Amino acid sequence: MSASDTPSAPITQDVMTIPRKLPEGPINLVGLTREAMRAALIAHGTPEKQAKMRVGQIWQWIYQWGVRDFDSMTNLSKAFRAELAEAFVIEVPEVVTKQLSEDGTRKYLVRIAGGHEVEVVYIPEEGRGTLCVSSQVGCTLTCSFCHTGTQKLVRNLTAAEIIGQVMVARDDLGEWPEQGPLKEGPRLLSNIVLMGMGEPLYNFENVRDAMKIAMDAEGIQLSRRRITLSTSGVVPEIHRTAAEIGCQLAVSFHATTDEVRNKLVPINKRWNIAELLGALREYPKVSNSERITFEYVMLEGVNDSDADAHRLVELIRGIPAKINLIPFNEWPGAPYKRSSNNRIRAFSEIVYQAGYASPVRKPRGEDIMAACGQLKSATERARKSRKEIAAEAGLDS
Repeated sequence: MSASDTPSAPITQDVMTIPRKLPEGPINLVGLTREAMRAALIAHGTPEKQAKMRVGQIWQWIYQWGVRDFDSMTNLSKAFRAELAEAFVIEVPEVVTKQLSEDGTRKYLVRIAGGHEVEVVYIPEEGRGTLCVSSQVGCTLTCSFCHTGTQKLVRNLTAAEIIGQVMVARDDLGEWPEQGPLKEGPRLLSNIVLMGMGEPLYNFENVRDAMKIAMDAEGIQLSRRRITLSTSGVVPEIHRTAAEIGCQLAVSFHATTDEVRNKLVPINKRWNIAELLGALREYPKVSNSERITFEYVMLEGVNDSDADAHRLVELIRGIPAKINLIPFNEWPGAPYKRSSNNRIRAFSEIVYQAGYASPVRKPRGEDIMAACGQLKSATERARKSRKEIAAEAGLDS
């Protein structure tokens, strides 16, 4: 298949966002920065001189011990606990379904405000456990490789809904420590990747605030090096990611020419390959010890030739990087096919010989459809007619 024959099917959607209208009533303390929590406490009558101390106490209960009710916060007076319970809540997303794979992968479907659902995946590995977190929600079919050229209408997740995914995973894993001196030891949830639903850099402030909570030294305490944000290439926000979050960076690259990338990753029409690579070369955190990950989905006859592999290593030359090759997860009616194992191996070898690590991502949780988007698609299928789904996926044309 030549580039000109490539189906015009985005593998990452160019999304339109609508602002999240916050519900009226008690304020959710989850997701507030320390500054915002302090301001909220003062607004509800906490004396300014006490506010910083109170934030520290409440913060520790919520994010270090995993406590969800004010009555359990025993180092606060009974009267203050009652005041908190009147004005505030501690709420996290609701787990609707959980599936456990034979390989240990856990897939959660969680419900957030407005009845929307997002997916969260926990992947255990030797010596580490990674949580794949969503940053936006779509309101129609959400398979990330769906065949549609239309814009998806989504809303941004709040900081509470993003960090809440981490909190419900820790609930399920039983990983909140018992109160008392913290014990050092291996963690079940040791890494976060912002690679679920949504473009994190279209929701920068909420993602930043949620990750700051995850990294806070008196809470969940994850190192910035254990958090990876994946972007399809929102160039203006890339520098901010280094400055304001400081995490690792991954890029959904997927093509070596603008012609092909325009079709696979429509945001390329706004910021093309040259502009994206320019921003990555200037990424302040990049070094041999903190490489940028280039994600590259292998599509038969579209982007998997030897010429593509050679072009790829030329494009990224000079950027400390690793290339993560991803076998395409096919879905019924998809306009793409997964590259053969031999083709993937040949592509990987060219990249490796040029001096770049080129691991092939091993599919995880296939028996529970844990490839990105599949579980959510299944829930949408249950609600919609076959004809509606076919129309959304572009299968009826």
